[in-house]
Amino acid sequence: MTPISTPDLRLDALRHWLSQHADRLGLVLDSLAPVSGDASFRRYFRLQAASGTVIVMDAPPPHEDCAPFVRIAGLLAQGGLRVPGILAQDLAQGFLLLTDLGERTFYEALRDGLARDEAALQRHYRGALRALVALQQCPADGLPPYDEARLLEELAVFPQWYLRTHLGHTPDAAAEAALANIFNLLAQRAAAQPRVLVHRDFHSPNLMLGADTPDTTPGVIDFQDALSGPISYDIASLAMDARTTWDEARQLDWAIRYWEYARAAGLPVPDDFADFHVDYEWMGLQRNLRILGVFARLSHRDGKHHYLDHMPRVRAYVNQVAGRYAVFRPLLRLLDQAEQTPKTEGFSF
Repeated sequence: MTPISTPDLRLDALRHWLSQHADRLGLVLDSLAPVSGDASFRRYFRLQAASGTVIVMDAPPPHEDCAPFVRIAGLLAQGGLRVPGILAQDLAQGFLLLTDLGERTFYEALRDGLARDEAALQRHYRGALRALVALQQCPADGLPPYDEARLLEELAVFPQWYLRTHLGHTPDAAAEAALANIFNLLAQRAAAQPRVLVHRDFHSPNLMLGADTPDTTPGVIDFQDALSGPISYDIASLAMDARTTWDEARQLDWAIRYWEYARAAGLPVPDDFADFHVDYEWMGLQRNLRILGVFARLSHRDGKHHYLDHMPRVRAYVNQVAGRYAVFRPLLRLLDQAEQTPKTEGFSF
């Protein structure tokens, strides 16, 4: 029996919406092709236009809201960043037509061999560090606060999805108390940092490769969840990239360069890099514990099992930081115990 395909009603609506802009922009509607999806409900398409190629974002309400993307895009563009321009929008339907920043992300370029060309790698990543400093100089007024309560709230995915669901381990009361204390320490230190505009995922999948020149500027995408939060968050995202493994020497090099650029720009980083290094490492630990929980949830709840491929890298970043500070030893003991726990019977993909 031939399977019955489910009609894609949103795609039909999207095609109808694009037809309304076809003449003005020279859109070739038959060229519409999927680009990618992400961890959310959003999906993206590319199509030919008179000016070259353009990107279509499909962000279905009520799961997604295009308004923050439009607002943040405007802020970043005014700050001199290379972000998608908005050619047409329908916020009610969740459709955006955007300029195309190119086909290669940093992540794709790294998989294609960028990391083997040290000079080119440094040019592109120093461009990313300069872009980050420019981003942090953009006004964050009115953005939701990335405060202690929110930092704590998002850590809840770690015990729920990584420990209990993924590893099949339920911490005892003493371990729960130790974990709660560590979460509080991480959230408090992060919340005490100066606040700037935080991208939240400033890493290789969200940076578009620019021209390979000494002052190369990357394109920046996926910024719609920006918040007003800790100044060390985005450099921790970049240097401890969940999709690309960087050793400690590389992380330290980029963290120092960022700190130097930030000080020169008058951003409120600590005067002593040693203090900033602790801020950045503890921030990275908070982020990577959350990521372990999020990746586990994406696999177990949403069937996106490819996120599990990145878990060993993120787990190594956790070990790197937690192993340096005595206060995090209970976390390492808990992880060692959890990883030795037999998985839940019948667990499979």
